[in-house]
Amino acid sequence: MPKELYRDSRKDAVEWGELDLWRESYKENCACARAIEKAIAENFDGMHLNADVAKGVIAEYGFQRVNWVLSNTLNEKKSDGRFSQDNKTWGRRRYVPHDENNWMFCVDSHPAVLDGFINLARKEWDALGMYDARHCIEEIGEQLDYTDRVCIFNAQRMKESHLHPEEQIFLAQSGFGCQPNSRGTKVYGRFLCDDEECYVTRQSLVGVMKDECIPEWAQAKLAELRGDEGMVMA
Repeated sequence: MPKELYRDSRKDAVEWGELDLWRESYKENCACARAIEKAIAENFDGMHLNADVAKGVIAEYGFQRVNWVLSNTLNEKKSDGRFSQDNKTWGRRRYVPHDENNWMFCVDSHPAVLDGFINLARKEWDALGMYDARHCIEEIGEQLDYTDRVCIFNAQRMKESHLHPEEQIFLAQSGFGCQPNSRGTKVYGRFLCDDEECYVTRQSLVGVMKDECIPEWAQAKLAELRGDEGMVMA
């Protein structure tokens, strides 16, 4: 099982007494970058990159870390025109805290070939079928009230072992974070797949899921909750 990714900066880790966790994850980031370089070197024949080249690295280090390392590389090398604009945009969507040693887990393979590897890694991620902004009601300036709405938890913030689309579906029920532009960020509710009650932050939610995207099993769960609790769903 791949090791869990630490997503905060070294400065935050020091403040929160988690420096050991940061160090372990940083070393794993560096090892992942070297593994990508090795995989590219062994699977590029001078003209073509093996279509399965990303699978082995993902199996060893996990989707979240591979995406983290690739995003860091794209952000650190943002001025390099050999990366496609689409991949650069993809890299910017994942916030990687800028620590002074981030260059150590940049992938140093030839940018044009690495760009092909990124395409293949993204294809593997897409095959998971995770929900994202495409499945959400358009929200301009966070103006939607999330109370009693079905929301999507951001896949980028999930643990590797929970990367299944059904585990993203969160019913927001209460909390200041449900209100747009509130100073509070906590959203209380439950994950519909296992009925786990908890709170998340508004920032960890992609948005409100479109009605037509809610799968049948989740619709049935919502009907059950309405019957049990008299909930009124928007």
